[in-house]
Amino acid sequence: PVLYSYFRSSCSWRVRIALALKGISYDLVPVNLIKDGGQQFSPEFKALNPMQQVPALKIDGITLSQSLAIIHYLEETHPNPRLLPEDPKKRAQVRMIADHIVSGIQPLQNLSILKQMGEKKMEWAQNCIASGFQALEQILQHTAGRYCVGDEVSMADLCLAPQVANAERFKVDMGPYPTITRINKALLELEAFKISHPSRQPDTPAELRA
Repeated sequence: PVLYSYFRSSCSWRVRIALALKGISYDLVPVNLIKDGGQQFSPEFKALNPMQQVPALKIDGITLSQSLAIIHYLEETHPNPRLLPEDPKKRAQVRMIADHIVSGIQPLQNLSILKQMGEKKMEWAQNCIASGFQALEQILQHTAGRYCVGDEVSMADLCLAPQVANAERFKVDMGPYPTITRINKALLELEAFKISHPSRQPDTPAELRA
């Protein structure tokens, strides 16, 4: 497999965690979203992913984009360890939390949106994340065990940790979100989350390396 990724991209980080958890080795091709006006806009990358976003994964003779579509494929082709619970209710909760982050929070503070916000981008990102986290904190109080849904790492957790990293980067006050904070702390102790972390990627700038 070949993963086209950017060290700081939360969508790319989700996929890196899934690959690490499932023990799938891969080659990484960095796509710098800022350098050269954004390498994702190159004709070569547009041919690979017409949406001009990371991640993209070449695997088993196909090219997939969209992080959750990629993770679902990895789940179906490499079922262990599972990232979706067997119980249908818990499975639905995992998908709900993942969608809450992937559709309801992350796109609103994505690079392409922030560019349009100009000087207000920090305030905009903080507000988007805070309103999403207020809802997420409430949901997790009903679903969480050690992790987002019970005591097994799931697709929801793969979305949570990168989103908390975004929140910290945009200096969001995490005080009102003790459940999110507690789960994130537990996740960052896991090896798969450590090795896939933005501070430990081949394209991480020296000043941001762990």
